[in-house]
Amino acid sequence: MYEPIRSKSVHTSADNADFPHRSREDELDIQLAGHLAALLAVTDELGLTALGERIAQQVARLRSAPPARHAGRSEASPAALHRRAHALAGRALVVAASRADTAVAILAAEAMDTHAAALSAPTALVGAP
Repeated sequence: MYEPIRSKSVHTSADNADFPHRSREDELDIQLAGHLAALLAVTDELGLTALGERIAQQVARLRSAPPARHAGRSEASPAALHRRAHALAGRALVVAASRADTAVAILAAEAMDTHAAALSAPTALVGAP
C-alpha cells in the first residue's frame, strides 16, 4: 500500500559537526542577558541609576561586553514602565533560578520588590494617567 522510503531522511543525513551547537547553559546565558538588557532599558527610562548600574554589571558579565544604555525618556506612564519592569524582572528571576545564578536571582527579586513598591505607593505615581 505504501512505497518504502528509498533515500535517507534529511533529518538524519546532516552531520552534527557541520554546524555549531550551543549548550543549554549558553542558551540560558543568552536568554538571561536579553531579559536583563530589556530590564535595564526600562530601569534607565525610570531614572533608577543605582539599580541600573547593578543590572548593567550583570549584563556585562553575561555578554562579556558592556550593555547599551538607554538615554531617552519614553512617552509611557511611570505606572506602565513599573509594570513592564516588574514583568521583565520576573522573567529574569525564572531564568536565573534555572541556571542557578544566585547573584542575578537576588538582583531580579530586588528589582521586582522595587517596582512592586512603586506601583503600590500612591505618591510615586502622582500625575500618572
